Amino acid sequence: MQPFELFVGLRYTRAKRRNHFISFISLVSMLGIALGVAALIVVLSVMNGFQKELRTRILGVAAHAQISGANNTLADWQSIAEAAAQHPEVVGTAPYIMAQGLLSYDQTVQGSVVRGVLPDREAQVSELADKMKVGRLDALRSGEFGIVLGSELARTLSVSVGDKVVVIAPQGRVTPAGIMPRVKQFGVVGIFEAGMYEFDAGLALVHLDDAAKLYSMGSRISGVRLKLKDMNQAPQVARELSGRFGDDIYISDWTRQHANFFRAIQIEKNVMFIILLLIVAVAAFNIVSTLVMAVTDKQADIAILRTLGASPASIMKIFIVQGTLIGVIGTLIGVVGGVVLALNIDVVVPAIERLFGVHFLAKDVYYISELPSDLQSRDVGVIAAVSFVLTLLATLYPSWRASKTNPAEALKYE
Repeated sequence: MQPFELFVGLRYTRAKRRNHFISFISLVSMLGIALGVAALIVVLSVMNGFQKELRTRILGVAAHAQISGANNTLADWQSIAEAAAQHPEVVGTAPYIMAQGLLSYDQTVQGSVVRGVLPDREAQVSELADKMKVGRLDALRSGEFGIVLGSELARTLSVSVGDKVVVIAPQGRVTPAGIMPRVKQFGVVGIFEAGMYEFDAGLALVHLDDAAKLYSMGSRISGVRLKLKDMNQAPQVARELSGRFGDDIYISDWTRQHANFFRAIQIEKNVMFIILLLIVAVAAFNIVSTLVMAVTDKQADIAILRTLGASPASIMKIFIVQGTLIGVIGTLIGVVGGVVLALNIDVVVPAIERLFGVHFLAKDVYYISELPSDLQSRDVGVIAAVSFVLTLLATLYPSWRASKTNPAEALKYE
């Protein structure tokens, strides 16, 4: 059997009031909560999407983890790569040489990171082979001194496939005339576009053997890059691998290398959550004014219920039910609307762009030209729970005030 507090509370919510202004305020509060909840879900989903997209693009070029030695060199990298590959989470290993260099073509000089790779092994740890805009990564062959440039770097130097660029290594040779930098001419065999300006404008790839000759590395390399089954396990894998090698071996993972970047995104997401939560809070606390007016409007009803034996707690529960129902309905509408919009953001945004003739993320300005969305059930649950709690808190004062109504005073002028 339905408790009479729930029955009366639902009845008050459905009934046509003599004061239509109260009904209007209730509707505004409900729509405000729905709008705030929907906005929170959509914005957090888009920010999750941007975070996921950026992480994918960064890790398409960078490694999940990498092993290096003292002075940024490793002597016996084959044995280290084999030992790392024994870990169940490691699915790929690749050696690399990382160094700074100046690239020169015609009258243009540009600084860049020069990475020496083995093309067949590099495909195991990165997606660079799939990011090639012109040419192929396996066109890098030992002894041929070929080079693959990022798209922005190639544009800055005004070079294309087939051109010759001069690579100047800061490690010099001591001559009677002084220290002379090492200089070597490389032929451009490909251009890649990773979608991240950091890599497209400042990364050049050469064969590992050619990099070793240019930088006088001999049989040594800078380190070994690793790819994992689950990139989120990178910190744990790095700790476990550290125990297998000596103190002179250093292991880092992508969460350390790009910690500031992803921490900034997370902080921005948290700030946006707090700001947009204020929309829900304002709408929720509109329920306070709605219930205060409802209590005033129902003074006679409260008095009659009290004379019939209803306790102050029962009166309080009636108005808590009424206010909570407004919040729950608004939250449900907002959750449904927000989830639908977040799942169809790739359809809604282009439709708005066509309707108003604008483009929010122009391809010639932004590398991510479409709004990505990553709807996470955890975010939806937290938003719905916080909205419900705010609504419940907003009902307490008006309901307490209703419970303190004096029946004699309320019926005095009836």
